[in-house]
Parts: sequence; structure tokens; C-alpha cells
Amino acid sequence: MSKSIVIITSLDTKGEEALFLKGLIETRGHRVVLTDIGTGAETSIKADYTSKEVAKAGGGDIQVIRKMKDTEKASGIMIKGAVKKIRSLLEKSELDGIISFGGGSNTTVATTIMKSLPFGIAKVMLSSTASIPAYAGEYFGRKDIAILHSVVDIAGLNPLVRDVLQRAAGMVCGMVEMGEGPSVLSREKKEDLIALTEFKFSEKCSSHARRLLEERGFRVIPFHAQGISDRAMEELIEEGFFHGVVDIVPAGVSEELFGGNRAAGPRRLEIAGKMGLPQIITPCGFDMISCGPIERGEKGDPLWISRDLKNRKLFIADSFRVAARTIPEELKLVAGEVARKLNMAKGPVTFLIPQKGWSQLDEEGMPLYDPNADKVFVEELKKLVDPKIRIVELALQLNTKEFAEMVVKYFLSMYE
Repeated sequence: MSKSIVIITSLDTKGEEALFLKGLIETRGHRVVLTDIGTGAETSIKADYTSKEVAKAGGGDIQVIRKMKDTEKASGIMIKGAVKKIRSLLEKSELDGIISFGGGSNTTVATTIMKSLPFGIAKVMLSSTASIPAYAGEYFGRKDIAILHSVVDIAGLNPLVRDVLQRAAGMVCGMVEMGEGPSVLSREKKEDLIALTEFKFSEKCSSHARRLLEERGFRVIPFHAQGISDRAMEELIEEGFFHGVVDIVPAGVSEELFGGNRAAGPRRLEIAGKMGLPQIITPCGFDMISCGPIERGEKGDPLWISRDLKNRKLFIADSFRVAARTIPEELKLVAGEVARKLNMAKGPVTFLIPQKGWSQLDEEGMPLYDPNADKVFVEELKKLVDPKIRIVELALQLNTKEFAEMVVKYFLSMYE
């Protein structure tokens, strides 16, 4: 079946390459919607959405934009217009995929547009700046964008550029042909769809809880609590895809508070409560802050934890992946932030506290074991949390099947 694929490009500088890519996609039998976001000179290449139309949709005039010295403002208008045009296709069920190519500027603009589209729409970015560490995370954001590093600058149709364009065309065509589109989630709304957070040091608990919930007829979507994935979870919760949350690893809250590598944004642990969903929360991950690489503590890094990194209990997986134990003073702050967020919840919340350690690393004999610090958090949480929030202490270690069974038991008691 023919699919509709948008190409985003600046035809004033990338017209030849865009037409080549368009031909490749059309050869596969798919419809192309060529969208021009260029702000340079007029071009003779005909676009389905011209730069003039895109600018107008963004509230601007292309002639004025072409004279602007403020490139950020000009890009903002074109992004707004392109989003409006492309989302109109989505609303008419005439959008299956989107693809773009270019260097730093075009990659930033194109991926920003892509991030406005829902999960399931094929998104491909062919970029010569994909490997720059400072930019890569921003390009992906919290969306399912596939990025192919072009290695060479995409300028002209030399043999290397042709090759990477052919592979990029193959990527987007393959994705629209094999994918199910945004309906992959929307049709699940009628089912009991549950969000669950997990990471390596909760794996036994999280995996067992997921299996138990699935045995009871729930559809469980796990999210890797490394900052970006749990931010995406919050967005999907807000869009109404979930009926409950088993938040085994809410550590994005403490990471955000202290500047850790897995910071999950200011709204972490707020959206499910706002939506009135039943929530199970545990303190897993509050026992550590992801603060690698180890050199941060040796280079005058202003990150709070670098000041005393050498005096911390540490788990060092390698020179880059370093987890530092949180201390009592910090856990008091975490408890205050968690209480503030949970007190806003409109739905039922149960906070389960494993008394024998909050993660695989926080059990007797492991490098981050510190029961006294854990107790400080619990005492502060009890003091600050609203009485409507149920706190249950269990004489268990979190990363066990036994604790997972209690997670499911208490979740079912709220859900039913």
C-alpha cells in the first residue's frame, strides 16, 4: 500500500539532493510531500508546501524573513509553520513518515519539527553532525527519531552522498512499510495499559512485576529510567495512553534535583497524579546519583557532587558510568521534593518502602548499602507527605521477586 512521506528541506541550497531523494521514495511506490523550509533565494523547484506557504502558516512573511539577521527568530517562524502544515496531514491520516537531511542547522530545525509528531510516525534524519555529543541528545529528544550519520557533508550528488541518500530512503520506506503508525498506541486506549519504570539495578523486581501484571491481563509498557525514556513516559501519560503507573524507579526526580546524568525534567512524578491515575512508587534509585565520568571530580566541574566525589561511597562500572551514594542531607531534600509532587495527586498513591535496601546496589555487602541514610528519607517523607498517600514499609529487599509480588498486590488493590 502506498504511504505518504514528507521530505523537509531547504530547496534553495539542497534542491538537487531533495529531488534525488524524492525520486528514490517514489520509485518504492510512495507519495512524497516536499516541504520547503528554506529562507534563502527563490527556487524554480516546485514544492508541495512552498517556503512562502510555510512562513505564512508560521505567522510570517517569507520576504521579510529573508532579510532577517536574527536566524533564531526566522527559524522559529518556519518551524511553527512547518509543524502546522505537517500536522494537518496527520489529522487527515495522510502522514506515515518524515525524512530530512543536512548539517547542524537543518538537523536542528528538522528534528524539532519531527518531535512535534506522535510515536509511530516514521522519522529519519540523515545528518553530518549526528555524532557531535553536545548536539545528539537534543536531536533525539524524547521521540522515536532514527538518525543516520552521513559522515560526509550532504552537498552535491557525488557517489558517497548518493549512497547515504539511498540508504536513508531505504530506512524511511522500510519503516513506513513495516510500522503500524500512531495507531499502535491509540488503539490500545481501550485496554488496561500500564506504564512501568525499570533500570539495571531493579531488573529482577521490575521484570517479575511486569510478568505478574501481564498474567492478570494488563498490557505493560516498560520505560528505562535513564532520564529520556521516563520523560517520554510522562508525555504519554499526559496524552492519555495509560490507566496506571508502577513507578519502581522514580530516580529522575533526585537526578533532576542534583544535576545527575539521568535527570528527568521538572515534571517527573507529577503527571500521573494530575491525571488521577493509580500509582505505586518505590524509592529505587534515590540511593544513588549518576555522576560519571570519574574525571568530573578532578577537573573542577561545578556539578555539586564533584566537590566530594572521592569521599563518597561509589559504584564504578567503568570510567564513564559512576554512581555515588546519596547522603542523609540530600535524601531529606529528595523526600521534600517527592512529598510535594505526590501531595498534588488526584488519584490513589501507595509508596512502598523496602527496608532491606532500595536497589541491587543498596543491599548488605554491596557498595552503596547505607540503611541509616535510607531511614532519614523515610522519616522525612512520613513527616511531609499528605495523609491520603499510603506509605507501606516492607521487610524486604527491593530487587527480589518477593517485593515485586507486593508491588503487584498493592497496585491491584488500588486499581480495582
